Amino acid sequence: MVGGGHNGLVAAAYLARAGRSVVVVERLDEVGGAAVSARPFPGVDVRLSRYSYLVSLLPRKIVEDLRLPLVTRRRRIGSYTPRGADGLLVDTEDRAGTRAELTRFAGVRDADAWERFGAATGRLAERVFPTLTEPLRSEAEFRRLVDDERIWDAVFGQPLSGLIEAEFADDTVRGVVATDALIGTFAPMHDPALRQNRCFLYHVIGGGTGDWDVPVGGMGAVTASLADAARAAGAHLRTGATVTAVNPDGEVSYTIGDTEYRVAGGHVLAAVAPRTLGRLLGEPADGPAPEGSQLKVNMVLARLPRLRDPRADPRRAFAGTFHVNEGYAHIADAYEQAAAGRVPTLPPGEMYCHTLTDPSILGPGPRAAGVHTLTLFGLHMPARLFAGDHDDARAKALRAMLDSVDDVLAEPIEDCLLRDANGDPCLEVHTPFDLADELGLPAGHIFHRDLSWPYTPNGEPPGTWGVETAHERVLLCGAGARRGGGVSGVPGHNAAMAVLRGPARAPGERRRGDASR
Repeated sequence: MVGGGHNGLVAAAYLARAGRSVVVVERLDEVGGAAVSARPFPGVDVRLSRYSYLVSLLPRKIVEDLRLPLVTRRRRIGSYTPRGADGLLVDTEDRAGTRAELTRFAGVRDADAWERFGAATGRLAERVFPTLTEPLRSEAEFRRLVDDERIWDAVFGQPLSGLIEAEFADDTVRGVVATDALIGTFAPMHDPALRQNRCFLYHVIGGGTGDWDVPVGGMGAVTASLADAARAAGAHLRTGATVTAVNPDGEVSYTIGDTEYRVAGGHVLAAVAPRTLGRLLGEPADGPAPEGSQLKVNMVLARLPRLRDPRADPRRAFAGTFHVNEGYAHIADAYEQAAAGRVPTLPPGEMYCHTLTDPSILGPGPRAAGVHTLTLFGLHMPARLFAGDHDDARAKALRAMLDSVDDVLAEPIEDCLLRDANGDPCLEVHTPFDLADELGLPAGHIFHRDLSWPYTPNGEPPGTWGVETAHERVLLCGAGARRGGGVSGVPGHNAAMAVLRGPARAPGERRRGDASR
């Protein structure tokens, strides 16, 4: 297993439980990849989910198969979107209240459209999500499964902008819907390549409901449960080990310190980006280089900030997704500025407070003091904006992002920051290149490359697992696999199934080689 991120650990646990000999080789000093917790601020007893932060795409099947003691909590508040001294609050447990709020904020037309849209994406989630841990269907089979030609055309066939603009009139409501299409994805809403559509799809199908839940104990609890499951089943986890080469015949070379090692196996499962795997195989780069697009800011607050909206309670507003300057037209303007090589003015982004749902990540002192965490995810911050003087570009992007946050609050966010033991504000920022350096993500692409449709295109044989490579004994089990992306474990599960079961076959079909060997 090359790479010990959460997908690699899922695959390791499945294979070890099936009696296979498994060695996980991880470059960092701890496993987990982006799904880890950390205490980054001196003297502050708070375990932040440093990179990934919410769980939606992890199937209950994996949790139950591996007997993970993992607990997640549903966020009652779906989102809050400020607009001047007003705001839109979506309460997922109060349908009538949310409809009344939408009617007040945007009118009856958009309230009706919101309900239609939610029902349609809900049906889509119910039908699509269970297929993620099954062999791939063909595009035609998948279309029959969706069984809704209007949704098929709007999500799988045409730029998502068409559906949003036809259904919703209010610019703010349009923006709330559009943001699910732009997480880690640098594309305009009318992109004919449909990158935004694929991102949107994975953000609305999670768990068969589209809900994004809070991992109790933070992301580190997810990784700890997976690592424990893998070890308990007999997998060997080697950290601080840098893989230097992968041979298609199943041999992996790696170093620990100045010592080189080799290990050979029946299969190599690569929980790394496809571009990284290609380099390890000694193959030329295939296609355009991936490009990440986000600015991740972690904060610890001495108190929640005040809001301009007198109707809004910060404890409710920050408990869900807090939209920052994510109006539909503003998002489009931000994309154009970034595409032209400029940090957007008042960049769009979204925030979320983990500790309002799960205070267990706070030590006794911070909890008693009313401390909270705040995660900020900035959109349309492509790696190209940081290609020159990185430190200067990071500082400018952070300043622009904080200015954007201040634009929608009643007080500067920096006035609310807790100070660490050195007297410094509890704030850290990660650009795409920071993620590349720290996690090995190509140009900071959080999905390793552009997301793919969860089916095989027409003309390609169905029944595979979406993890296969040009080499029979080398499988891809990271976010760059088909149906990868997010903290899901799906590629890890599917790579393990490809080893243990092989591709699905029609009745009576003969298999040329035993994929379980």
